[in-house]
Amino acid sequence: MRVLVLGGTAEARAVAARLVDRGDDVVSSLAGRVSSPALPVGGVRVGGFGGVAGLRDFVVAEGFSVVIDATHPFAARITAHAAEAVAPLPQPLVRLRRPGWEGHPHAASFTWAEDVAEARDLAGALGSRPFLTTGRQQLDAFASWTDRYVLVRVVDPPEWPLPPTWDLLRARGPFTLDAELALMRGRAVDVLVSKDSGGPLTQAKLEAAHVLGVPVVVVRRPAEPAGATVVQSVDDAVVAIDALTGQGRT
Repeated sequence: MRVLVLGGTAEARAVAARLVDRGDDVVSSLAGRVSSPALPVGGVRVGGFGGVAGLRDFVVAEGFSVVIDATHPFAARITAHAAEAVAPLPQPLVRLRRPGWEGHPHAASFTWAEDVAEARDLAGALGSRPFLTTGRQQLDAFASWTDRYVLVRVVDPPEWPLPPTWDLLRARGPFTLDAELALMRGRAVDVLVSKDSGGPLTQAKLEAAHVLGVPVVVVRRPAEPAGATVVQSVDDAVVAIDALTGQGRT
């Protein structure tokens, strides 16, 4: 079967590898927003589709049997576009979204925010030396923090000059607990700001904050659009696409 994977995550690479290994024809689509991304096995395309209509035309023209949206939990735009594009088509849409941190052992102690702006306000009341791990695309929401030390960790730097009091750290997970403890102690971090990305690659920061008594502000995930079969693991994604396409394989 021919499968389009909307990717860019570890889960997307894992499901592509699983499908290629069993003989499916897989094309992974990457947005192209990260320099030197980790590439999946199988076919790869980079760049946008030109909106909902462009994605729909691509699915039809390329003869895909199914679409798997395995993009980041906060890639709300492409997830919405995928649902809208596939809705009138016979091809099913499977949304592979890794579990979030609502079930984390320390989740009850987190301060939950509905969006990044609220997270900024909540974090500003909890500490004066924040550690921002929300990604680069919404860092401008914190641009008013020119009066304090701010530790920022990103894969790629933002496209605007950061205030002189900010400390930019470029790094890609996974991160270990020992490394996170050393980083947060060394920078005297007193509040951690994160999105509810989930997954093991960046989870160590939550444990480090708990050990150090640092409050954690977490931005809730956007709601999923209707129309997709939502699963939380690669195994479940494979089972779902086989069931939805009538393949009957495991």
